[in-house]
Order: sequence, then C-alpha cells, then structure tokens
Amino acid sequence: MPKDKDESIFDISKLRELIELMQEHELNEVDLRQAEQRIRLRRGPEGIPTVAMPAPVAHAAAAPAAAAGDAADAADANDNSVYIKSEAVGTFYSRPKPDKPAFVKAGDKVNEDTIVCLIEAMKLFNEVPAGLSGTIAEVLVNDGDPVDHGMPLFRIQP
Repeated sequence: MPKDKDESIFDISKLRELIELMQEHELNEVDLRQAEQRIRLRRGPEGIPTVAMPAPVAHAAAAPAAAAGDAADAADANDNSVYIKSEAVGTFYSRPKPDKPAFVKAGDKVNEDTIVCLIEAMKLFNEVPAGLSGTIAEVLVNDGDPVDHGMPLFRIQP
C-alpha cells in the first residue's frame, strides 16, 4: 500500500515536533529514512538543530561573454569550473561556530561528502555538502551574507 504524500518525513509540523523532542530529551542526533527519503537532524552550534540537506547538484558555469581584446575574460570563457549553488534561501555561514576555522577555503580539496558551509533558514542550520570532488577555486559569498536558492556559493575546479 503506497504511502500518502502527507506522511512525508519532510512535513514541517513533523520536523518541528522532532526538534522539540530532541531538545526535550537532549538528543544530539536523529537520522530518519522513509523509502528513498532521508533526513538527519543534529544539534549544531550552541545546541541549535542542524539539518543535513541532500547534496547540491554542481552546475556547469555559464561562460561569460568575452570582451573584444580582453584576454582575462577570454581565459574565463574556457574555464571548466563548476559551482556549488545554494539549495535554500537563508544566511551563509562559512564556519561551524564563530570561533572555529572555515569549513573550506580557496585551494582546499573537497569530495562529495565534504561539508563546505552552513545555511541558516528558519533558525535551522543546514549543512551543505560539496556534492562533487575537486578543488575550491573561489568562495563567492561572505560569512553572514543572505543567499537565495540557486545562488553560486563556491567555484570548484573538478
């Protein structure tokens, strides 16, 4: 018997209830799976729950238009960079806590599971995995900046 989509583990009221139960029972982590859906809630900085989001899909960069005679722009047009883009609207955080080092910086090698940043949305800190292997070429967002869905966060050299 197929599950009604209202029974999804991603229902906001169920997430809020889980977060309240985590706080009430001082749980550090809850990992749930339902068919092919999965959600993992973990306490983050100062006991604030974090949500592990599905790995973002790395999107190929759109080649910038090269200005006539501008060699730097022409070189960028042939760049094979890909971007890690935001999967949520919220606030970008480059470090797990203000007194800790950044998750990644330019020149760091990452793999699919490497956490590259946090995005705070509705008081939840969402871990963002790289979703691909490569080298961080550039961090495109400053700590504490607001981000939109689909906004490039990192430029990666595969």
